[in-house]
Order: sequence, then C-alpha cells, then structure tokens
Amino acid sequence: MILKDFKKNILLAPYTTFKIGGPAKYFFIATSSGQIIEAIKLAKKLSIPYLVLGGGSNILVNDKGFNGLIVKVKNEKYKIQDKAVISEAGVLLSGLAKSLINKNLSGLEWAIGVPGTLGGAIRGNSGAFGHSISELVKNIIVLNSDNLEINNYNKKQCKFFYRESIFKYNKNIIISAELNLKKGDSKKSLEIIKEYLKTRKKGNPNYPSAGSVFKNLEVKELDLNIIKNYPRINEVIKGGKIPAAYFIEACGLKGKKIGDAEIYQKHANFIINLGNATAEQIVILISLIKQKVRNKFGIQLEEEIEYVGF
Repeated sequence: MILKDFKKNILLAPYTTFKIGGPAKYFFIATSSGQIIEAIKLAKKLSIPYLVLGGGSNILVNDKGFNGLIVKVKNEKYKIQDKAVISEAGVLLSGLAKSLINKNLSGLEWAIGVPGTLGGAIRGNSGAFGHSISELVKNIIVLNSDNLEINNYNKKQCKFFYRESIFKYNKNIIISAELNLKKGDSKKSLEIIKEYLKTRKKGNPNYPSAGSVFKNLEVKELDLNIIKNYPRINEVIKGGKIPAAYFIEACGLKGKKIGDAEIYQKHANFIINLGNATAEQIVILISLIKQKVRNKFGIQLEEEIEYVGF
C-alpha cells in the first residue's frame, strides 16, 4: 500500500449519522482486515495522524475536518458456529443481530436499530434496554497501535464498564471479535424486537443525530439524600441509572436551538441536525446543557459522544 491509495480531502459529514463534519486530509475505505492493518502501518510509517471510523454514530466531527487519515472500516465477514459468531469489526451491528435471530440465536436483539458497527460497539460498550455488548464478548483480535502486532484480548482484559472499554484508552484497533449467544427462538426474538422498535420510535428522532449525547448517571455514584428530593425520581430510575434526559428536561431545555442544532423535543438526550447544523453549534448546545445541569443539580454530565478533529 502506498500514499496514492488514499483519497484526499473527502468530506466526512456523509460518513457520520450527525451529517456534520469537514474534510479528512486523507481517506481510505478498508474492505478487509488486512487493508485496515496495512493502512495503519503506512500512516504510522509516515507519521500521519489516523482514526478508524465505523458506522459514524456517537461522534462529532469538527467543521474543519481531520488533519490526518480516516480509515473507514468495511470488513464485514462473519461466521456463525453453533452458539457463537466470529465477526469482523466492520459488520453493522443491526444486520448482525438479524442474522443471528434467523439462526435462532438470542442475545443481540437490543441492537436492532443501532446504526454502528461491531467494532465501535465493543470500543464504547454500546447497549440498550438494559443490555450491552460486553455481555456477549468472548475474545477480541486487535492491532496494537504501538508495535503494530496482532493481539488477543479475553473479556476480562477488555475492562468493560458502562459505555467504556480499555480500547478507548490504549487506542488499539479492533479487527474482529467472537461473541457467545444463547439458543433462542426466532419468533420470540421478533416479538421482543417489535417492542424495542416501538420504544425507539417514540423517542428516537427522524433527523440526523449522533445518538445519546450524554451517559446516564448511576444512582450509586450520587448522594441519596439529594436524589430523594428530585421530582418523579422513582419513576425514571431504571437498572440503577437515572437518564441524563431527566436532568436536561428538568432544566427546561427541550427544543432549545442554536442555529440548526436543536435539543430534541421528544427526548432531551438527543441533539438533532435540522439541516445545516455545524459542529460549533452542537458544541455550544452541549456546553449549555452541562452548565445548566451543573448549576441546577450540582451534577457534571459526561459526554457519550466523542469529538473528532477538535
């Protein structure tokens, strides 16, 4: 692989679910695990900053773009074996869930409607409806970003916790993963999915967004003497967490707009792009939310989305 294999000045907005973001200096679509590895090796050799891009959800790209190489992963092979699936990182999570359900395998139903890839889901320990990808992970194959060697991580080594994994911090690139499923019944799984999709339809916007902007808050990390005074608090606690949307809504921020960026009126933990929103406008809204929630509740919200090129 040589530098000429990379495209130049490719606008990143179409590759994100927010539909926001300037150009990447270099851009490469990797259709195999081998191409991902070769692209990263070349970037390292030439001292070019690089970023691996999956489904483009949960990120906000700077209006100025990214002054380096974006490797868009499209390695999408997977193999189902008994109650396990071995899958490359570029497989779309929602599509993988459908395939597993068709094979009467259960455990990934919650991922229907999730726009990201398997690699991105593992990196951020994505989840929904009380479940997360960490429940299913057995082994992960990664490219060590320091020495460019291939390493194997077991579940314990991944250090999963809420919306986090070690891969956010050691910067290793997920190449493939093995997931353990349970024997299920496709008809039952489809019934579960119907309910999930109904819930998503009620709260998820039809406008471009990055998904949930902030992490929900764990009750065990908050002062119980203060929590009990929150209005309707017992109605919103689920799975030991208080939705970030609860605090944002309580600050009266639903529908707040900066340019074409808006805090979604049906679900306050979404910021939507009404058409021509900029990254700068999104950042201003995020800052406003954090300030208002901090002033009213003394709570520091933490972003679930990640910033690219800032």
